[in-house]
Amino acid sequence: MRLTFLGTGTSMGVPVAGGFNKENLDGDPRNIRWRCSAWLQTEEASIVIDTGPEFRLQTIRSGLSEIDLVLITHEHMDHIAGLDDLRPFCYKQEKTIPVYGSKKCLQAIRSRFDYMFGPDRYPGATSIDLQQITEKMNFRDVNITPLPAIHGKVDVLGYRVNDVSYLTDVKAIPHSTKKLIRGSKVLVLSGLRWKPEHPTHLTIPEAVEMANELEVPETYLIHMNSYVNHEESNKRLPDHVRLAYDQLTLTVD
Repeated sequence: MRLTFLGTGTSMGVPVAGGFNKENLDGDPRNIRWRCSAWLQTEEASIVIDTGPEFRLQTIRSGLSEIDLVLITHEHMDHIAGLDDLRPFCYKQEKTIPVYGSKKCLQAIRSRFDYMFGPDRYPGATSIDLQQITEKMNFRDVNITPLPAIHGKVDVLGYRVNDVSYLTDVKAIPHSTKKLIRGSKVLVLSGLRWKPEHPTHLTIPEAVEMANELEVPETYLIHMNSYVNHEESNKRLPDHVRLAYDQLTLTVD
């Protein structure tokens, strides 16, 4: 399976609107982070996790041209704002694309993108089939397990897709979810910043502590803000934990 990080940035992206703190990016392209999204490819399936505000550009840059299924972690706009960009994929593939998420997340999508649904659906609108996911499911050659987690006061879902466990916007992971993650070959986990304590996100030190507890061989951090410098941060991290960056592609056997 191939995992491509389409975006690895926090909710405002990096650099943020207005270019504030841009001087911290030091010209390293790995410090430019679009909103979080991932693309998983197997022999039989092309799966996307989250469709943020840059999703159109992410698909062009990565060469993503077919989508069989979309997994949504939660309803915040930096994770769903690009749903309308599924429209050309629906046209090209001549089919409705299934979109999976929690009940609350799907309700929010239906409300915010009401023109895609119901008797007053706008002609030619994106055609998606909202499906609640509550337990492990199989799709072609892929096993998908929802991973419930906590993002401040918001319940979110991570996903284990075969041997990759992907969790973003996480502050706490229940014991029951940790059991589902164990045995993964790769863990993707949010790590917002080095500065200690945040009410809704794991900091980088907290993410490292979580990675050590879960004992997954390789961990890649995502959802970093503009104060996180890629090169400097990797020097401070243990060997089994690295910062991911936009367009990084991994092969997971």
